[in-house]
Amino acid sequence: MAGSPSRRKFLGQLMGGLSAGLGARFLMPDHGAHAGTVPGVAGQTSGQIVPISQHLSIFRGPINVGIIVDGRGKAWLIDCGDGRVADALPSLGVNEVECILFTHHHRDQACGASRFTQKGTKLLVPAAERVYFENPQSYWQDPKHRWNFYNFHPHRLMLVEALPVADVCQEGKDLTWGPARIRVLATPGHTDGSVSFVVEVDGSRIIFCGDLIYDRGQLWELYSLQKGFRRGKREISDYHGFMGAQWEVKASLGRLRELKPQLLIPSHGNLIDQPAEAIDALVTQMDICYDKYVAISALRHYFPELFEEFQGRPGHMPLRPLLPVPECLRHLGTTWILVSRENNAALVMDCGHPGVVKSIQAMQERGELGPIEGLWITHYHNDHVAGVGEFQKTFDCPCITDEHLAAVLTQPLAWRLPCIWQEPIRVDRPTKHGEFWTWHEYKLTAYHYPGQTVYHSALLVEHGDLKMLFVGDSHTPGGIDDYCAQNRNWLGQNVGFDRCLALLEEIEPTHLFNCHVDGAFSFRKEDIRFMRRNLAEREKLFAKLMPWDHPNFGMDESWVRAFPYEQKIKPGQQAVLEVVITNHAAEPRDAAVRAILPSAWGTGPTDWSRSSVPAKTEKGLPLRIAVPASVRPGRYVLPIDVHFGSWDLPQFAEMVIQVE
Repeated sequence: MAGSPSRRKFLGQLMGGLSAGLGARFLMPDHGAHAGTVPGVAGQTSGQIVPISQHLSIFRGPINVGIIVDGRGKAWLIDCGDGRVADALPSLGVNEVECILFTHHHRDQACGASRFTQKGTKLLVPAAERVYFENPQSYWQDPKHRWNFYNFHPHRLMLVEALPVADVCQEGKDLTWGPARIRVLATPGHTDGSVSFVVEVDGSRIIFCGDLIYDRGQLWELYSLQKGFRRGKREISDYHGFMGAQWEVKASLGRLRELKPQLLIPSHGNLIDQPAEAIDALVTQMDICYDKYVAISALRHYFPELFEEFQGRPGHMPLRPLLPVPECLRHLGTTWILVSRENNAALVMDCGHPGVVKSIQAMQERGELGPIEGLWITHYHNDHVAGVGEFQKTFDCPCITDEHLAAVLTQPLAWRLPCIWQEPIRVDRPTKHGEFWTWHEYKLTAYHYPGQTVYHSALLVEHGDLKMLFVGDSHTPGGIDDYCAQNRNWLGQNVGFDRCLALLEEIEPTHLFNCHVDGAFSFRKEDIRFMRRNLAEREKLFAKLMPWDHPNFGMDESWVRAFPYEQKIKPGQQAVLEVVITNHAAEPRDAAVRAILPSAWGTGPTDWSRSSVPAKTEKGLPLRIAVPASVRPGRYVLPIDVHFGSWDLPQFAEMVIQVE
């Protein structure tokens, strides 16, 4: 670049600026800093200004905020986080922020913007995401983003109150302000409409790239990359697209690499002074992790054409053959029916559509089925329970399922999960893990089976030489159904699928049954060992890909969740809830949470609720929210600030209050 300082001079200036500002005590340690990166302090409680050059500084708070100054008391910002950067600007001689440029629409990037717009600051936002700034209620009020949802774009890390937008930023737009020239680059991946800002100032080229990268070889989190993709004529929804946005991320990173910047500034993470090396390491690590995922993916059975490039690769488990279905079973859609020799009595497993009820009645009329004596539910997804209401009206029999799943089925309003059915389901018998009983000639054993989702059950049916395990959607002949991060597929020993596979080793079923697979199948001992080794290796590989204390923090977006997620309250009443934190780390962590109340209520945030969360457990931190008597009826979304260990996470989760 013409007029650029040498690399040595540039790095000397950069490190000099950093060292000048490192006198304060940082609460955020370096999470995985590497050679070629500036040690990270993003996430600290107060934040600090790090000078980059004469006219450019970075505010290192929960996110990195770019500050371009003109030397006359005015500034432009790139993103603004929760707004606390405003308190640091006077130290730079800034008394007016003329404009804020946003890389993407997520709450943590923009939740403090109103602090600036109240003083006349103009907002420039990505063109494709303008509606998410100007009208976020269109998202929160739309039932398709609340119930039975299979798509995660846009993501729920959405603003809750509208912001005024002055203009949009789109590919190729050039902006000149003071000493800086700023070019807009479309860089989708973390969000569909994300942009990066190429800033040329003081003889250097620096790129603000949003959350495309965290550090050398690292991403901030993975659940935002859950996205459907196409191969040939086959296209899948976001629900099946684990890491499906990776190809967009790689293409966008490639665009940044070609520009040869001296410095990459991610929204979360470390200032990267060797961009090419950092990008190459990230692409390599994503490829390694995805290959390990595909090696035992159940999707290879459902959609083999999506994974043709992986066929025959070493380290990939061969698909298991289908087996004949024993005569005691019938299959209707996502429903398996166990039939007894005594009067053709039936135990039904799942009922995904009211039409299943009619089919069962027709089978009864033909004499193929006798009385319906029970309903077992494998998991909460709508394609397995949408017909249960009609079933329970029609057949007088108990509904049985695991106690973890029963909590979701009986009070769906309290949960926000993919594919969740909105109507409460009566559960007559919540079962404990390992509870067993006899039904006609069969021995039945209930298990908590946290595979495809944490809230999942399995039922073992034994008779003679048959040991039939009904696993819902947790396995196919291709392996494990962990294709949706939002389902909460945990990595680690004795959790998630590792726990399920350990159970298979213990009980050695002769047949496995998936609700979407017509035939039976089984895994050999060597298959189970292979899958458990894969998961153990994956835990280490994904730990390298993300900066958290355990990879589950970056894969399980519900590790912080409000319970109940949604509740109905009258004006003048008090909402009582817990913010449930899952500590995936191996050590206890101190946590604090508070709710941000709607500006229309005229009150500030709630007090902080604090506690220590033991390792590898969930713990609820209580909150009480007084709804003013003057509040109008309506649906209100309340973000939740989170401090967890050394992480400072503004508006990281949310809850909903329906004022009636």
